[in-house]
Amino acid sequence: MLLVTIAFIVLMLIGMPVAFAIGISGIVFFLQHPELPITIPLQQTISTTQNFALLAIPLFIMAGNLMNASGITERLLDLASVIAGRMKGGLAQMSLALSGLMGGVSGSAIADAAMQSRMLGNEMINRGMSKGFTAGVLSFGAILTPIIPPGLGFIIYGTIGQVSIGRLFAAGFVPAFLLWAALAFTVSLVANKRNYPAQRRERASAREVAAALRGGIWAILFPIILLAGLRFGIFTPSEIGAFAVIYAVLIGVIAYRKLKAASFREALEGSLSDVGAVMFLIALSAIFSYGIVLERVPELISGAILSITDNFYGVLTLIVLFIVACGFFIDATVLIIMLTPIFLPLIRNLGGDPVHFGVVFVVAATIGNFTPPVGAAMYAVCSILKVKIGDYTRESLPLLIAVALVTLLLVFVPQVVLFVPNLLFNR
Repeated sequence: MLLVTIAFIVLMLIGMPVAFAIGISGIVFFLQHPELPITIPLQQTISTTQNFALLAIPLFIMAGNLMNASGITERLLDLASVIAGRMKGGLAQMSLALSGLMGGVSGSAIADAAMQSRMLGNEMINRGMSKGFTAGVLSFGAILTPIIPPGLGFIIYGTIGQVSIGRLFAAGFVPAFLLWAALAFTVSLVANKRNYPAQRRERASAREVAAALRGGIWAILFPIILLAGLRFGIFTPSEIGAFAVIYAVLIGVIAYRKLKAASFREALEGSLSDVGAVMFLIALSAIFSYGIVLERVPELISGAILSITDNFYGVLTLIVLFIVACGFFIDATVLIIMLTPIFLPLIRNLGGDPVHFGVVFVVAATIGNFTPPVGAAMYAVCSILKVKIGDYTRESLPLLIAVALVTLLLVFVPQVVLFVPNLLFNR
């Protein structure tokens, strides 16, 4: 697998799209083993796409795009203003609140960061916030998005690792709240030190609060309905994806009356592009994964880690550090696809809970989206706001420290992650 790994790294360095880099490096493995039938790569690619559980991915992507086309973002922004508008650095706090509220809608950290940069970025800068700090808040705030149901990272991890997606969805709520609290506290410290203004001076009236709740209630209920459907066995993860699409259409047509033929078509076109990118990546990764299993890479890496320490928390810490380091160069979705078959068996052998590991894994892998040198969310925000990477990196350091501290808490206190799923699923 050494030559395969080198091929993958070289292809990434020359700017090859990730999916092709994975697929081509997987083919290199088969060229090294002429005794293997050359039809296997094609069979692996096709058979991976036939996994019924993966049907949830395109359905949730489509549901998210339909809900965005329904005008739900503006209503959630009004709710975020009521929640955090009176705090110092009000727009920055609003962006964090909006990320939490949008988690059940967009499901993508990169999409959420880019959307908020267009909505709030220039206004934050015009109100006196530094460009680097503005970009950092809008970028790191999006870490909440993939952790709140229905995060695509949980669906991919649960499908590959045969882990309950319902329990993973339930496990995301407390970590998301802790990340929001840590980021909001950090923003508050910076805003008070620099005297960044609040978005609104007066307290929201009862009428404004009621109107904001009424406008955002359908998005807030979305993840709750998903969990209830999974908990009581009404839907499988794939079936609840179909329900999510119907829910989004009904919200757009009946509740908000903004989903028209043109916006519906635009949502479908966006969904086709998003689904194609994700599913093509998953399909080609099957070629690479075949070589990983055949060469017994999980056993080799497990042996190397256990030669350092056999303490569960020590092993988990080493894995998290490795995932974060890889995340500096590789997209979170790719990491989940490539590393789940390697590390999940080791965690299970040490008696760890796969749901706990899944949440820690997704958080650690997502951190790379917001850090140099190749963080996708970072580049999206910096390009939209025309911010230098050096300014972004310097001003984002307090936010990175806050996220790192919460991640350590999730590693060493599993009950923080497992409390809600154990409560809901009677375990």
